[in-house]
Amino acid sequence: MAKKTNPHTGSLFEDFLKEEGIHEEVQAAAVKKVLAVKLEQAMKENNLSKKAMADRMQTSRSQLDRLLDPDNEAVTLQTMSRAAAAVGLSLEIHLS
Repeated sequence: MAKKTNPHTGSLFEDFLKEEGIHEEVQAAAVKKVLAVKLEQAMKENNLSKKAMADRMQTSRSQLDRLLDPDNEAVTLQTMSRAAAAVGLSLEIHLS
């Protein structure tokens, strides 16, 4: 009996995602999750409650909750930038 080999063995996970047609979707989800985690960390470092953070961003607490939800990818660049500024950070986007 011949041993079956996995055609993806030794390839990059990124290549697999591209072959499956989900690379951009997975990458966007990962970026959003990192953003949510970094913002929450910055809020803790600055001793900011969600209410105080929402006030600094001049937005609602529910909007902030959507921003901090790592699974909610529907966030504008403007909202991300305001959130970063509210905790003394800047949003940088790089294309590669």
